[in-house]
Amino acid sequence: MTGPESEGSHVRRAVCPGSFDPITNGHLDIIARASRLYDEVYVAVMINQNKSGLFTVDERMELIREVTSDCPNVIVESHHGLLVDFCKQRDIPAIVKGLRAVSDFDYELQMAQMNNGLSGVETLFVPTNPTYSFLSSSLVKEVAAWGGDVAHLVPPTVLTALAGRLRGN
Repeated sequence: MTGPESEGSHVRRAVCPGSFDPITNGHLDIIARASRLYDEVYVAVMINQNKSGLFTVDERMELIREVTSDCPNVIVESHHGLLVDFCKQRDIPAIVKGLRAVSDFDYELQMAQMNNGLSGVETLFVPTNPTYSFLSSSLVKEVAAWGGDVAHLVPPTVLTALAGRLRGN
């Protein structure tokens, strides 16, 4: 037998963390790319008690599961607390983060250094596809709330959920 199941081999795991409120095509691009590099990719929906999301954590997780269903090695879970604890509990040595601009790098570098100092977990930065270099969940929600067309920014399932939520359904 060859591959991750063979004796002595190690399953390569990574995590793509975020709030994903909602998941965008930019997030999906990073997750899909990570899923081609790792045996298992966890998508960690991080819970921040200080933020009220448009979607509940369970709704976000379900949307992510639906839009990543073509990536069988993607596992979707939520976590409240330090990301490094999530990683330790699942034997995940790598965090994969997409970078849109230099401004992202400044913040993410500090987080990467803190995470590595706390636990030895490495952070891998993946440059965002230029098509999505401006994209954020916050921007999608704002444009959609004002009636703008975000169909090219989110998967169809997410677009439907977003429209329903903004209509109050």
